[in-house]
Amino acid sequence: MSRVIATARAALVVAALLLAPGVGAQVPEVQRVSPAEFSATLAGLRGKVVMLNVWATWCGPCLKEVPDLLAVEAELRADGLVLLGLAVDDAADAAQVVSFRQRYFPAFRTLQRDESASDALVSVVDTAWNEIVPTTYLIGRDGRVLRRIQGKLTREEFSKAAREALRAGT
Repeated sequence: MSRVIATARAALVVAALLLAPGVGAQVPEVQRVSPAEFSATLAGLRGKVVMLNVWATWCGPCLKEVPDLLAVEAELRADGLVLLGLAVDDAADAAQVVSFRQRYFPAFRTLQRDESASDALVSVVDTAWNEIVPTTYLIGRDGRVLRRIQGKLTREEFSKAAREALRAGT
């Protein structure tokens, strides 16, 4: 039964992500997800290139790169790019993530870990994740990770990487 609930919640998250208006408009609330729900969410985004940004409210470089990531998504959304944030703050800090995102980055679609360890959640995408934030993954249309970027890049570098992923045709 819990698997059915996880799949249903993931379907709702995917629908909200795909139907969300563009940058600058209200987006879905921060969703707390388990690894199973996160996996189902990513599966629901197949056919799109996903730019997954692993971030935390306490990470200075993370906060500096979000505006650049949002700009890249606005630039390439029509080509099939979807930006998705994954906040790895402690599960006990859920309210802080929600208020922080609403205050500073209201257009940043964000998932947050439930009670699961951040390793378990990120391992859905990268079993070798070394807990460095920010980490950004470019996930191809087929669900495979095309590139892992650790540390902050410039908007131009993110744009180039996203364009390459979109051209990969996978």
